[in-house]
Amino acid sequence: MKMTLSRISGWFFMASALSAFASGNNWMTSLDGHWLLSQLSIPGSHDTMALYEPFPGTTKCQNLSLAQQLKAGVRFLDIRCRHTNNSFGIYHGRVAQSASFDDVIKTCASFLSSNPGECIVMSVKPEYTPEGNTRSFEQTFDSYVSKNAGLWHLESDIPALGAIRGKIILFRRFAAKSLPKGIDASVWPDNVATFTNRNLLVEDHYELSDNDTKWKDMTNLLNIAVTGDSASLYVTFASGFQKSALGISSIPAVADDINGRLAHYFKAHADGRYGIILMDFADASRCSQIIATNVKRRAASRTK
Repeated sequence: MKMTLSRISGWFFMASALSAFASGNNWMTSLDGHWLLSQLSIPGSHDTMALYEPFPGTTKCQNLSLAQQLKAGVRFLDIRCRHTNNSFGIYHGRVAQSASFDDVIKTCASFLSSNPGECIVMSVKPEYTPEGNTRSFEQTFDSYVSKNAGLWHLESDIPALGAIRGKIILFRRFAAKSLPKGIDASVWPDNVATFTNRNLLVEDHYELSDNDTKWKDMTNLLNIAVTGDSASLYVTFASGFQKSALGISSIPAVADDINGRLAHYFKAHADGRYGIILMDFADASRCSQIIATNVKRRAASRTK
């Protein structure tokens, strides 16, 4: 009877948690604060702010605004900053995205203020050609941090969730002289199927001739993450593009296929630690599948 009651308690918790986290707003809040960031499955968005494009299929990577993504459960942001006149504008390649880094920080700060049990991991990466600057990219980044110093977690370790609630954790994709300055992701080879560097494992194969190869690269890392070192951060980019016969890049040619495969994958792999998954056109449905793997693990631990 004791075992039966324990199992019933675990099932009840899981059902309640899944229901409570359906909106995505506060799915981290009830998770164990002792869990390392690397022990979670985290939905992310590739080129988070890429909402605009000059020609269909070439630049746009998301349909939801930043605020909508956070509400849907996205907790890893991929922010691309063009450094001009000692400030950061948000770009995808050469295409301006009608937003500034101040806009990004303001939206994140507002979300965390309303949801203090959550955290946001933010990748910050230089984008396109710098122009008109009298200081380094790092110095300009520091100037933004100084405006909201209490908002940022800049240690280089993989932190425990309890220590970073209400914070933005920097995932640094730029060179820095003053350390520590976030989780160091400043160097990995371009267009790589698998890259390992200390506590970071990355799949970022994005220039594709076929989606089957991309899917193989993705699932290789996702499957490794389940049983891999819990102190390592696994980062899978479920994003890419194919070029047409005319040499025009198409993002939907990859996303429309890979996103469907990803949904089927998490339907069949609903329990485990899968790391960070960055998606083009992230939505609440796929985010909830990734989020649910954390909830089910928590429920399982309560039945033991």
